[in-house]
Amino acid sequence: MNREELKTYLPHREPMLLVDEAHIAEPGLCKATYRIRPDEYFCQGHFPGNPIVPGVIQCEIMAQSCALLLGNDIIGKTTLYTGINNVRFKRVVRPGDLCEIEARLVSRRSNLVFCSAQLTVEGELCCKGDLSFALVDTPTSNE
Repeated sequence: MNREELKTYLPHREPMLLVDEAHIAEPGLCKATYRIRPDEYFCQGHFPGNPIVPGVIQCEIMAQSCALLLGNDIIGKTTLYTGINNVRFKRVVRPGDLCEIEARLVSRRSNLVFCSAQLTVEGELCCKGDLSFALVDTPTSNE
């Protein structure tokens, strides 16, 4: 899936859509990529002259990749994260880096989803962790 196709599944939009491409490699495994652009809002002040992708953004990149594991079940839903556990940061991520994400579905109980994910750049582990979220209906706007 490309960015436009991803918008069918993910409720995120620019500048918070943090997946460029994704595919389900096998049941329960999503492989995704995201290129960190030089003008990303989160790198502008983190840190001037030495831009580094914040850890919370790395977690969000992994989280969006995890949500894609649900396929059509996510359409019209919002993912509300209930836990981010055992997260470890191993390498700095910078503008220009191509992040490669592997997200695995660990288990699902009703509307609760449990996943594990890792983010690598050029084959080097940058971040990994366990993520859980509740899948809830997206309210409709009365506007």
